[in-house]
Amino acid sequence: MLRVGLTGGIGAGKSTVARRLAKLGAVVIDADQIAREVVAPGTPGLEAVISEFGSGIVAADGSLDRGALGTLVFGDDERRAALNAIIHPLVYQRRGELVAQAAADAVVVEDIPLLIENGLGPSYPLVIVVYATEATRIERLAARGMTVDEARSRIRAQASDDERRAAADVWLDNTGSRAPVVAELEELWQHRLVPFEANCRNRRPAARAQQPEIVDANPSWPDEAARLVARIATALGEGARRIDHIGSTAVPGLPAKDVIDLQVIVDDLGAAGRAAADLLEAGFVRMPDRWFDVARDGSEIDKAVACNADPGRAVNVHVRPAPSPVCRDTLLFRDWLRASPAEVTEYAALKRRLAAAEYALMDDYAREKTPWVNAALERAESWAERTGWRFGG
Repeated sequence: MLRVGLTGGIGAGKSTVARRLAKLGAVVIDADQIAREVVAPGTPGLEAVISEFGSGIVAADGSLDRGALGTLVFGDDERRAALNAIIHPLVYQRRGELVAQAAADAVVVEDIPLLIENGLGPSYPLVIVVYATEATRIERLAARGMTVDEARSRIRAQASDDERRAAADVWLDNTGSRAPVVAELEELWQHRLVPFEANCRNRRPAARAQQPEIVDANPSWPDEAARLVARIATALGEGARRIDHIGSTAVPGLPAKDVIDLQVIVDDLGAAGRAAADLLEAGFVRMPDRWFDVARDGSEIDKAVACNADPGRAVNVHVRPAPSPVCRDTLLFRDWLRASPAEVTEYAALKRRLAAAEYALMDDYAREKTPWVNAALERAESWAERTGWRFGG
């Protein structure tokens, strides 16, 4: 099973996207629909809302008068928090029940309007955000009967576009006609969501090229890494001492393979194995067999590794026990490069030169870089001494 979070601002067309995903085969769970169900007449939810807000929010037929309730809570953070304290636990419980009822091979899309506002993005292995310009959204909301001022007020009470973009693994621009979005969804379904689910269910990593391809630095890499770090932190909780974006994609301006490397530091090797296995719920598959780092002195130091099940984003998660000196070296190397533009230029030239060769295994490419990296670490040690850099693992 794969759980996907779907969100978008009011008027962006999220419901249209949800319906299309349902036609493609997704199990869609609509949080708004659940929110209505849990306060239907005769439910404990409605009784709790009446107790908190009074009988004035009850319509003549005994149902919840949403307009009256909205008037009470809109623009009042304290009253809205009181309402959320009643509704959210009920919705969460019902969502969990519906997810549990889905088939083992389902792609479950959870349609949650306030996913970003409620900080739920890291709970999903993949988040889809539906976008439309503010002008388009106001036009759509006006067609539903809102005034321009009401529409603008509702839009601005929600998350900003920047906040949504930071949470989005998939950004769907639904400003124009439906045809481009429908085509994009079909591509997404066939080539990302369905394989992602199958990879998770079968505990296998997504296929990846074996020959290194070095690309120019992408300014989106840090934002992608931040999303992944939050996802891993949610999955592991206190089991992770710290989680960092490492490797070449963590160094601004450095060309690299388009693979996000992350380091998770845990207490010991046993914890590393457990953590790597626990990452399945975040969309990462623990790699089998023995994995190890080669320290600067040539010794082998065991670690656990998890890789992406998502075909749309290559990721390596290196789970290392705190006693490993590689934890420190990895962060020292990253921070030194960030502070050393001339070294970045030299390293970039080496990477491009080595990547031009053919390798039987990707590890062979990494092995070819090792002499330069080890020598660079000696220079990094001098830099650390001069600058007072310390490892806080």
